[in-house]
This record gives sequence, C-alpha cells and structure tokens, in this order.
Amino acid sequence: MIDIHPHVMSPDRERYPLTPAFDHVAPYVTERPISAEMMLAAMDAAGVTQSVLVHSTMAYGYDNRYAADTAEAYPERFCSVGSLDIRAADAREKLRFWILDRKMNGVRVFTSGGTMAADSDWLADPVTFPFWETAAELDIPVCLQMRVGGFARIPALRERFPTVRMIIDHLARPSSAEGPPYADNAALWSLAGNPNVYLKLSTNNFREWNAGAGTVRSFVQKCVDLFGAHRIAWGSNYPASEGTLPELADLARNELAFLPEADREAIFHRTAEALYPALARGR
Repeated sequence: MIDIHPHVMSPDRERYPLTPAFDHVAPYVTERPISAEMMLAAMDAAGVTQSVLVHSTMAYGYDNRYAADTAEAYPERFCSVGSLDIRAADAREKLRFWILDRKMNGVRVFTSGGTMAADSDWLADPVTFPFWETAAELDIPVCLQMRVGGFARIPALRERFPTVRMIIDHLARPSSAEGPPYADNAALWSLAGNPNVYLKLSTNNFREWNAGAGTVRSFVQKCVDLFGAHRIAWGSNYPASEGTLPELADLARNELAFLPEADREAIFHRTAEALYPALARGR
C-alpha cells in the first residue's frame, strides 16, 4: 500500500522555520504535526509500505527542504514532491534544483487552498511555459491543487505539453450531491480522454461523497469506468485530514473493497509506482 499524499513537519523550528505560503499556517501544522519518524511509525501501524511525501506549502511555503531531507534520509520508504511558484522568473531554475540537485520526484502547483482565492486562469499563461517545458524535459508528474473551474485550462496545457502527466489533487473536490450519473461533473469527466491526466483519490473524497444522493461507491465506479484504475492513486492527506493513519488507510480499504482486486492493486500501489519510479528503486 503506497500513500501519495501525506505531509511531514519538523519539530526543529530553527532549522525549518514556518514560512507558509498565502499568509496562512494550516491548523494541522500546529495541531497535528507529524515528523518523519512519527510518519514511519504511523505507516508501519497502517500497513503503508511507502509514501510520496507532499511538501506542506501551508507550513513552509516554497522551502521544500524538510520533505526532500526526509526522503533522502529514508529512501526505501519515501520519495517526495515539492512546491514552487511557477510564475516566478526563476521557476525553471528552481524546478531543476529541486528535481536534479535535491532528488525530488515531482512538483505540486497551487491554484487554490488555504486563504488563497481559487484562480486557475494563469495556469496556461505564457509566463508559466518555462516551468511546463522543464517539467516535460525532466519527465516528472505535476500535481494540481485546484477547483473544478480550473479544468477549463487543462486542454490548452495538454495540447502544448502533451507528455506532462498531471495529477488532480482530491479530484478537485467534486460534488456528489446530484447522484449518479453525476452529470454536474461533466468538466471532470471531459478529462478522461486525456491519457496523461490522473486522479488522486483522497480521504476528503471518501468523507464527502456519501452526502446527498451520491455514494462513494457510485462515484468511484464512475471514475474507474471513465479513467481506468491505472490512472487513479490513493492519498491519505494525513495529518491534514483528521484521524490516525491506520484509520484513514482502513477507510480507503473499506470504501474500495467492492472493486475487483486488480483495480484495488492499481489504486493502492501500481499507479503510484508508474507515476513515481523512484519508489521501485527505493525497495
């Protein structure tokens, strides 16, 4: 079982000071801080073999050192995904530094989250092209923290940068309120024809999709039918999502128990291994 969306925070505030992006320290950073060593213990208790550490932008802004340092210290258990401002003049150089020099394995781009207003219009702005060109050159996946409105920008990016694999964090938190066939999520379903668009299925989704007329089972089945399980991967969002890692892992196992074994294997580890080959190298 591989988790592609946990966060770690260092207890050493002098070496790793809190410098959150968007002028906002997320509550979990101070209320439920999980160090590298605590994460390892939680993973062992949860039956999670490896994790792709997602740098906590809400703790450290664009200073990716702690996630990178943790993955370097425990390469058999972790790889890492950083975050950066892709509109910055030095975005190309920063990306090459974190991927080539610090051996990170991907990057996460924020267009929403915390106190920032959801705005994806700039994703396909020419100012971001040096970043996207470099992501294609380095062959790394790009996680998109966004809302459903941002899906309109993806076709233009896919046309210009067809080899870049894009992972939609939390599926952009789509609503299940109207129930099957979830026609109100047409923008999400329209991405299924793009083979390099992947879905990150998280605790947030499991906790939200049983509301209204929808269910987790019916929404997940729609995703599998359209995207294929080989383009879906599980992420706990621990500790940003409340609960212990064993609880969050069990939630995912229970909610996906209805799927055939091959689909569960894809969602729980094969898709992650395809997106992040360093996981196999670490074993």
